[in-house]
Amino acid sequence: MDWRDRILEDVKKTKEASFILSKLFTEEKNLFLKKLKEKIIAYKDEIIKENEKDVASCIKKNYSSAFIDRLKIDEKRIDKMAKSIEDVIALCDPVGKKIWETVRPNGLKIEKIRVPIGVIGIIYESRPDVTIEASILCLKAGNSVILKGGKEAKKTNLKLVKIIKESLKEISLPEDAVNLITLGGRKSVKYILKLYQYIDLIIPRGGESLIKTVVENSYIPVIKHYAGVCHTYVDKDADLEMAWKVVLNAKVQRPATCNATETLLVHQDIAERFLPKMAELFRKYNVEMRGCEKTLKILSDIKHATENDWYTEYLDLIISIKIVNSIEEAIEHINKYGTHHSDSIITENRQSAEKFLKEVDSAAVYHNASTRFTDGGEFGLGAEIGISTDKIHARGPMGLEELTSYKYIIYGNGQIRE
Repeated sequence: MDWRDRILEDVKKTKEASFILSKLFTEEKNLFLKKLKEKIIAYKDEIIKENEKDVASCIKKNYSSAFIDRLKIDEKRIDKMAKSIEDVIALCDPVGKKIWETVRPNGLKIEKIRVPIGVIGIIYESRPDVTIEASILCLKAGNSVILKGGKEAKKTNLKLVKIIKESLKEISLPEDAVNLITLGGRKSVKYILKLYQYIDLIIPRGGESLIKTVVENSYIPVIKHYAGVCHTYVDKDADLEMAWKVVLNAKVQRPATCNATETLLVHQDIAERFLPKMAELFRKYNVEMRGCEKTLKILSDIKHATENDWYTEYLDLIISIKIVNSIEEAIEHINKYGTHHSDSIITENRQSAEKFLKEVDSAAVYHNASTRFTDGGEFGLGAEIGISTDKIHARGPMGLEELTSYKYIIYGNGQIRE
């Protein structure tokens, strides 16, 4: 059997499973989640062992430290997976929720009700924790899921999907509610993107080249988890002690994530007081700094930032620094060079904060807090399927509600249209 035929067979089975999932009660979905949490903990050592094989292979091939960080699963991250499952269990099930209702003059009663989307395809790269997050959210929202993970995490993903299938089987739910595609290499992505008869939505998670490939080739609607060129702007009225702390966290706490700050904007009135100590803190964490002409006059030993740097998502210990003349210039810079992901202002001036929050065109906009909080778990969504930078029904961290659609239910008593 050709790899295309085998993929098609799996996708068809996943479609069939979606009809069963759409009818489940909340209690049944939560029972699956409880079983999965137990198994994730029970198989902890086996998961780590398979992941170590993937990590060792990538280290041998000289993958970057940022890539290895996204790929690695240790005991702490497995505990986080288990916690995410627990959090999703506690969330309200959106399926069947009444969004809106009305009674028309002719007596028709119309209700708008949340329903599952159907089959969701997740195409992602080196983060095997996505395998769990995507599966638990999709299934709780009544959807089945097709997973296409990166080859670098193949052994880890296979182990995790095996555990998911075991959990489904043990409570008499269809194992094909979750299927992992491992055949066909890169060609399989373009093939999957044409299966619009069976897959209802595609969510890509990964680098810019992956997103571009998906958008350009998909016959299926796509919600984009685009690059995170995130900014932190330190205003002239900032509490500098707070600013040093927040900016450092936003850059170094986990630089390989999409919500890490990549560009630091500093108002010219406080730049000479703020930047020297900020640079000192960055150097302690081996952060490479790239600055504009004005920044180089204060920090003469750092690299010069090019035009391309302002557009770059480093996903590494690198930061671009620009001194701006005003909050208006900061907002203009963010809206031009950013990716509409997450941006923050540090200021004690409420009027400036409100202006920034209103005018910056991003999915998540912060006042006096780190951009690192843009995350489903941190937002109380239990987990996330991705962070949408689109301007559709799903924007920012995507939780259960974003994985549902709706339909209209109309009750009549013999009405006909004149």
